[in-house]
Amino acid sequence: MANLKIKPFAYSFESFLKHYVNGGMLLMVVALLAMVVANSPLSEAYTSFWNYPVSLQIGDFNLFSHHGEPMTLMAFINDALMAIFFFSVGLEIKRETLVGELSSFRQALMPIIAACGGMIIPVIIYSLMITDGIGHHGLAIPMATDIAFSLGVLSLLGKRVPLSLKIFLTAFAVVDDIGGIIVIALFYATNLEFGYLLAAAVIIVMLFFANIKLEVVNKAFYIFWGIVVWYLFLQSGIHSTVAGVLVAFTIPSRPNLMIGKYIERIRENIHSFPVSKKESILLDHNQLESLKSIESSSDHVISPLQSMEDALQAPVNYLIMPLFAFANAGVVFSGGGNEIVGEVTYAVASGLLFGKFIGIFSFTWLAVKLKIGSLPEGMCWKNLAGVSMLGGIGFTVALFIANLSFGSKAPELLNQAKFGIICGTVLSGIIGYIYLSKVLPKENLTDAENL
Repeated sequence: MANLKIKPFAYSFESFLKHYVNGGMLLMVVALLAMVVANSPLSEAYTSFWNYPVSLQIGDFNLFSHHGEPMTLMAFINDALMAIFFFSVGLEIKRETLVGELSSFRQALMPIIAACGGMIIPVIIYSLMITDGIGHHGLAIPMATDIAFSLGVLSLLGKRVPLSLKIFLTAFAVVDDIGGIIVIALFYATNLEFGYLLAAAVIIVMLFFANIKLEVVNKAFYIFWGIVVWYLFLQSGIHSTVAGVLVAFTIPSRPNLMIGKYIERIRENIHSFPVSKKESILLDHNQLESLKSIESSSDHVISPLQSMEDALQAPVNYLIMPLFAFANAGVVFSGGGNEIVGEVTYAVASGLLFGKFIGIFSFTWLAVKLKIGSLPEGMCWKNLAGVSMLGGIGFTVALFIANLSFGSKAPELLNQAKFGIICGTVLSGIIGYIYLSKVLPKENLTDAENL
């Protein structure tokens, strides 16, 4: 029976891994390339390139502007493209709460507890190691686990990894993302403009109403109003990426055509498909119309939520995230080591390397001992320890929060934070991989055990 509980999630998580794992490997390469370029003779060109203005203008209105000033290329990546990334995260969170590991309180309890530990303990470690007042702005940096990186490392162990372990890692990393989004919304808001916020809130309510009451499933409708909400958040003082998550929650999860009706239509189309007596490489008008009907039915049987999530996987993993990494991971190794090594470096790296492990493992252990929950089928304390180590792989969201924390206000501390993120991530990945390679079964799991 325990295996049957995992089976419904097998396809979705295998599909998830297929989309994310290679993206994680690509991020590693791009981050290394960014550091090489930032410390090469091209360093000045690399830095100045991100300051070029970006605009999408109609008359006097520029969509890519903030309080009348055009965005720089760096701001466009961090505020616009990353809003698409957080939109995809929001779609993933909604899917998980509907049909995934977070779809019921019992299923979600252990990953939520693990994620809470993985957020609280790194923050405590960071705060204890920081004495400088400005450095405390980076408290949230070591909170997040990078799903792409961590699953990428786990995938290197192949079929030796139980599916339940992959599901647990993904689930608590998703909860981590929720925590990071809440932190960004609450603690990185500046100079709030309530008029813009009110307008955005009205549109979001309208989108929920259109979804739930009017049953609008047109993707273009949600995309258009989503862009409007993003622009309003950009002007409001709350970081615009939060808009991506909120709009994602309004996307319909039901298809326009249910699967039973779809099968019925397909059978009708196949039964009535006009067959020409002569074979031809070109279809006649009736055949073309019949195939268009089948194509339209196929589009309608996929919900906007699934359709958008699937469509965004490639551009997010192979364009947006690598571009973000290349723009933000360029740590400059100069000044005799003073610019990259400081208490922020040690605090971030320690939060990721030690805080994540201690928090995830200890909170899960305590929950089991207090009989609040139990380990998922197929997991044991040894492989929980390994996946807790991989929880210290924090890259994308950690870099994002580092930029919000320090940015142009404290460039030296930002450089230290970036170096700490990279060190903590790399060490957590290497140690977690070596440990898991020792404790996981040497032989590949059978298909029955994996599903």
